[in-house]
Formats: sequence, C-alpha cells, structure tokens
Amino acid sequence: MMPDDSLIVIDNSRSRADAIKNRALLLMTAKRLFTEHGVGDVTMSAVADAAGVGKGTLYRHFENKLALSMAMLDEDQRDLQDRTLHRMREHGATLATLKWYIGEVLLFTERNSELLCAGASENGPVGSLAHPAHAWWRQTLRGMIAQINPAQNADYLADMVFVLLDVHNVYYMRTERGYSLDDLTLNMQQMIERMVL
Repeated sequence: MMPDDSLIVIDNSRSRADAIKNRALLLMTAKRLFTEHGVGDVTMSAVADAAGVGKGTLYRHFENKLALSMAMLDEDQRDLQDRTLHRMREHGATLATLKWYIGEVLLFTERNSELLCAGASENGPVGSLAHPAHAWWRQTLRGMIAQINPAQNADYLADMVFVLLDVHNVYYMRTERGYSLDDLTLNMQQMIERMVL
C-alpha cells in the first residue's frame, strides 16, 4: 500500500504557543486599561481592540469581564504566594515575616481593590472572604501565628486578622476613615504583634 501523500500534519505546538502568547497579551492589555480607566469603564471590546486581536480570540480565553478579572487576580495571587513561601524559607515563620506578610496582603488588596470588589459580589453576603484564593491568606496567617506562639488560639486570631484584610474593610478605612495605606499597615502590624505575643 502506498503512503497517502495527501496526509496533512498539523503542528499543534505552534497553536498552543500562539494561545499562550495571546492570553498573556490580553492580560497585560487589560491590566493597563483597568489601571488607566478603571475596571468599570473598560469593555471587553476595548481590551480586544487595544490588544490587536479579534473578539473571538478574547472570548476563547475569557468568557466575560469577570473571568478576565479573576485571571488577573490569579496571577497576582500566585506572585504573592511565591514571594511569601520564599520569605518563609529564608527567614522562617517569625513575627517579622508575619508583619511583612500583612503589609504585602494590604498592598495586594490596595492595587486590586476594583477587581476584588467585582469578584466579591459573586460570593454572596460574605463577599471576598469566601473566595477560594483567599483561603490561602487565612491558612498562611494561621500557620505563622501557631508557630510564633503555640499557646495562642491561632484559628481565632487568623480569622480576626483575615476579616480586617477584606477588601471592603480596607476600602472603608481608606476612603471613609481617611487612613493612608502606611497607617493601616503600621497599625495592623502593631496590633498583630500585641495579639500574637
């Protein structure tokens, strides 16, 4: 039997590489537009146009703006996790690491407040506290508190600090109460020191 000369071989590795490149481009473009104009004022069409891709390409990666927003949060969350794990390997679960971690979570909340608020509405009355990614925040708090002072009720203290780090609480403290991010960070770090020791 003769080989079939009409057989076409499709290189799937190129299409996968293009898809990865397009996804990264869309996330980078959305991040820029959200920063410049605010999440609420940026449409999916604007993201596709600014990225120079068709709407079909955008919707193949993200079914709607919420999915796009959650993907952006996921990338930032992974970065926070990586940096926290690196810090814990280097310095251990010390009070200094716990205070650093609280500062980093507050920075994360500040730079992602619009995205977090958009996602919070999807989680019912408990908002962003119920978001699966934030369960890691609580587990990290609990683990560090338990190692720093095993005599403390690590579950309760982790829950209390976790609630204070919620985007709505931080937003209220920043906009309605007038605290700067530095004020919030310093006071929360001092509070956790008193609570844990």
